[in-house]
Amino acid sequence: MSRTALRICPLCEATCGLALTIDGTEVTAARGDRDDVFSHGFICPKGASFGAVDSDPDRLRTPLVRRDGELREATWEEAFDAVAAGVRTVGERHGPHSVGLVLGNPNVHTVAGALYPPVLLAALGTRSLFTASTVDQMPKHVSSGLLFGDANAIPVPDLDHTDHLLLIGANPLESNGSLCTAPDFPGRLKALRARGGTLTVVDPRRTRTAKLADRHVAIRPGTDALLLAAMVHVLYEEDLADLGDLAPHVTGVDEVRDAVRDFTPEAVAAACDVDAGVTRALARELAAARTGAVYGRIGSCTVPHGTLASWLVDVLNILTGNLDRPGGALFPQAATDRTPRPAGPGRGFALGRWRSRVSGHPEAKGELPLSALAEEIDTATDAANDADTDTATDAAAATGEPVRALITIAANPVLSAPDGDRLDKALASLDFMVSVDPYLNETSRHAHVVLPPPPPAQSPHHDFAFNTLAVRNQVRYTRPAVPLEPGRMAETEILARLTLAVSGRHGADPAAVDAMVIQQTLGKSVRDPHSPVHGRDPGDLTARLTGENGPERRLDLMLRLGPYGDGFGARPDGLTLERLLAHPHGIDLGPLRPRLPQPLKTRSGKVELLPEPIAGDLPRLRQALAERPAGLVLVGRRHLRSNNSWMHNIPALTGGSNRCTLHLHPDDAGRLGVRAAQPVRVQGPGGEVTVPAEVTDTVRPGVVSLPHGWGHDRPGTRQTHAATEPGVNVNQLLDGSLLDPLSGNAVLNGVPVKLTPVTAL
Repeated sequence: MSRTALRICPLCEATCGLALTIDGTEVTAARGDRDDVFSHGFICPKGASFGAVDSDPDRLRTPLVRRDGELREATWEEAFDAVAAGVRTVGERHGPHSVGLVLGNPNVHTVAGALYPPVLLAALGTRSLFTASTVDQMPKHVSSGLLFGDANAIPVPDLDHTDHLLLIGANPLESNGSLCTAPDFPGRLKALRARGGTLTVVDPRRTRTAKLADRHVAIRPGTDALLLAAMVHVLYEEDLADLGDLAPHVTGVDEVRDAVRDFTPEAVAAACDVDAGVTRALARELAAARTGAVYGRIGSCTVPHGTLASWLVDVLNILTGNLDRPGGALFPQAATDRTPRPAGPGRGFALGRWRSRVSGHPEAKGELPLSALAEEIDTATDAANDADTDTATDAAAATGEPVRALITIAANPVLSAPDGDRLDKALASLDFMVSVDPYLNETSRHAHVVLPPPPPAQSPHHDFAFNTLAVRNQVRYTRPAVPLEPGRMAETEILARLTLAVSGRHGADPAAVDAMVIQQTLGKSVRDPHSPVHGRDPGDLTARLTGENGPERRLDLMLRLGPYGDGFGARPDGLTLERLLAHPHGIDLGPLRPRLPQPLKTRSGKVELLPEPIAGDLPRLRQALAERPAGLVLVGRRHLRSNNSWMHNIPALTGGSNRCTLHLHPDDAGRLGVRAAQPVRVQGPGGEVTVPAEVTDTVRPGVVSLPHGWGHDRPGTRQTHAATEPGVNVNQLLDGSLLDPLSGNAVLNGVPVKLTPVTAL
């Protein structure tokens, strides 16, 4: 007999509510939850395929341990014994930084991925942290850190109330939104236009989103920061800047005027290939709108000036008075955020507290560039670039020791990072590697131990990260839709046991990890005069927590101490886990509201409009005024029915438009003698690939486009369907040397490539 269970979709950032049909323990159908307080029944093809994702026969069901060179099934005890011995041996021999940690994109879509990696990182004591953020969004974190003092204080456009929206490098009709959590992003854009608002899209491709827009500006890839700087210039030149109520909270306005003096619309026109009149119109329309917001995403982040582009997005929102006001760009307030502190100066945000060992890349937000992972493994150095080489325990930095052990969690950097071939070889040289992954993929195939988490239906879900980026404040939590299959281990327990194994506490009760975090959190809270539990007994507070397990008790703790929480009885109507469970479709917490100056953590306590690192990078942008690509340049492409490299093993989510082809404009095809569907050889700084051509005028002349996440043709993997149509790895065209210097983010767009048609023998 079938039943219905509610679940929040974990397959992209939209976080839509699902109603699952379950027969026994199998998910047989998925539809949108019409009563969900946030998504109201919206669903995309990924969510509709939840059951197929959940039941993929290639998902690993038991741990794998490498014996005599081969990965073989093992018990959980054997697997964690191997982890404890392998990681500890490397750490003791080479120092803590010789053990690296890689966190992939799916990690932020799970409860376990939110709660345990910070504890694991602390247990390892390593500075060798690499995540998907540096091939995606780190420029936005860095610009927010410099502007607002908090790298996670990212304002999002108030989609439901704005009159004017400018999207740059974003294609939410395919991505469902990113760093802007908005179920039914397409419907929200259509509603914007229906109420008389204006949608402008800046993108070198005529994407589905661009087709919906009132104005599409086909910019030359990689020049986003130049265009945005010219718009800022126009605001000053034509006296259109008006901060309104923001003025008392902002410093550096006059300094920015001087900083953009050279970036006139006429000066940037040739580099951007955007007429100066169009640039002036973009600035004037934004300034004239009753409310407006500028939103930039991956296309404007994965370019040589990604941090400057991200900074200029917020500069435009600030100078037009649209930051922190309804209809503009506001700071969400998630239910699990820390207790809001009174406004005032903070510690600020610092870059480059340490540097990578080989190339000296500065850390950003505690991370090193994922592009540098291969060289950190395969390159020996005489001395490290670490800023703290005098620390006695800093053995790896003092000796220049490479990364010799690696832990990857939901990560496939062989496909997601530049020069996968080099990284592939580097991973094979490691002394020890652990992968927490449901698949044996292009990366995890190198592991000595693979720890497979259960399918999503067998896991709980709460969006810790994405609620901090949501276009409406709300809170939702769903318990596992089906019980844990015999022989499986919850992902929360896997990561707790992993933490214990690497910290010398192998074999201890995994609940000890949650108990430790709860004790530490409450210990700090009762000493904090701004906390609702200041001065109270931590033991009494711990006893009042509810939940079926440690992760739920931690969620209850965060809800109670958060901005809407009950403060352990201090606010009787506040949030608790019990109250949330009583609302299975979620609790609506209202529209985004102005919050400044409370979110600011800069040393001045104000928005610092021209931070020194930004000012120091502007001369490099001035040099770009004279740059012109001599030939074709490469940009990426997103597909609605996939998310990076996750879902190519699901038949229902491949085929049709979701294919690995090279988009090429008809003019370029004619000039190069390329026919539709003909194989073409694409050469870049890091290598070459051969891929079928798809001739289309949806890309502007001089631009070619390849989707990312493909390249499933390496031996030793177990992804049967993905291997039937493997596609090619676009990141193999990159050598990893091109980075945005402030954020360490990989440059993936606007990269020069050469194209040659392949003729039959």
